[in-house]
Amino acid sequence: MADSSFDIVSKVDKMEADNALHQAQKEIEQRYDFKGVGASIDWSGEKLLMKASSEERVKAVLDVFQSKLVKRGISLKSLDAGDPFASGKEYRIEASLKNGIEQEQAKKINKIIRDEGPKSIKSQIQGDELRVSSKSRDDLQELIALLKSSDLDIDIQFTNYR
Repeated sequence: MADSSFDIVSKVDKMEADNALHQAQKEIEQRYDFKGVGASIDWSGEKLLMKASSEERVKAVLDVFQSKLVKRGISLKSLDAGDPFASGKEYRIEASLKNGIEQEQAKKINKIIRDEGPKSIKSQIQGDELRVSSKSRDDLQELIALLKSSDLDIDIQFTNYR
């Protein structure tokens, strides 16, 4: 019997993130507490740029966007937001969405698999994802449950389950 396998990836659905951004823009335009403070959020290349006239307002813009991401099923672990900084008369926050598993995170996940996972499981790092294989599908299911319960700094998904 052939080995069963799956990939561990960390990806953000760009369309869902875009939908969350548009919902946040609508809410910012309509909310009374954002009137006259120059609050906005938009894409700036691959990054998100939030602007407002005060530090508290720009943090509120970030909070609105985070709530929209959660409603759209995107984990906040995928959002990498910086601290507010002054730029002229306004405050800004730059944020980006994390895609792919960095080498350090991949090594950490590999260590969890080796130390706590079933012994029949083999894992290897392939670029920005991990391939996990085993003869037993039950062991793979057990590993998925283990990884979901472990406290990782990134949002992971399981794809290509064969």
